[in-house]
Amino acid sequence: MADEVLIEVDDGIAVITINRPEARNAVNGAVAAGIAAAIDDLDARRDVRVLILTGAGGTFCAGMDLKGFLAGDNPAAGGRGFGGITERPPDKPVIAAVEGYALAGGFELVLSCDLVVASKEAQFGLPEVTRGLAAGAGGLLRLHHRIPYHAAMQMVLTGERVPAADMHRAGLINKIVPAGEALEAARELAARVAANAPLAVATSKRIMVESGDWPASEGFARQGELLRKVFTSADAMEGAAAFAEKRPPVWRGE
Repeated sequence: MADEVLIEVDDGIAVITINRPEARNAVNGAVAAGIAAAIDDLDARRDVRVLILTGAGGTFCAGMDLKGFLAGDNPAAGGRGFGGITERPPDKPVIAAVEGYALAGGFELVLSCDLVVASKEAQFGLPEVTRGLAAGAGGLLRLHHRIPYHAAMQMVLTGERVPAADMHRAGLINKIVPAGEALEAARELAARVAANAPLAVATSKRIMVESGDWPASEGFARQGELLRKVFTSADAMEGAAAFAEKRPPVWRGE
């Protein structure tokens, strides 16, 4: 498991790499368990502010390991669902750095992330229907909220691959870069996120994720409950003081 999921932490940014290039980083039980364990650890660490999920060898992830599936291997783990992330992503922001294929479960891993940086040569798709399956790891639940409904429906019902340029125009990808540069660009984006107050960032993400099904009449009240801790935090005072004193803030995450 340790060899199939690699973890690197530097300057507040953690990179989780699926390391099965010989299998196009297909997700098996070991990969799922490795990602779930990494998220459990990294989400709790005060020295980590942003996560990046990527794949080794020029491919993000080709989906579920079908050979493992036939053998009864479970590609879900840690109470976090497929790939150790799709049903319960981390509280901290996570960026997908995509090279090559992000297909089936691999695309569902992308949809579990908050931001996406992709190579211009990357391809995305939910081909499950071509294998007698369905995109049950979040694809059917998330895709039509990320891109226009009819575009999402076409991807789901045809199983066709869509190039990065089309996904960028649809709004799913934050930035397209030349081949081989997705991870570096994701690090740059992660650094911009990591420069901000951790509690404010995590709470902002939570509200953005959870508020979609809040009744309109309760939105501000529910938001207020979550934001109360932010506005009374030491970091809120530090942010104001740093602005007044014309210096960079020193965040404490509390």
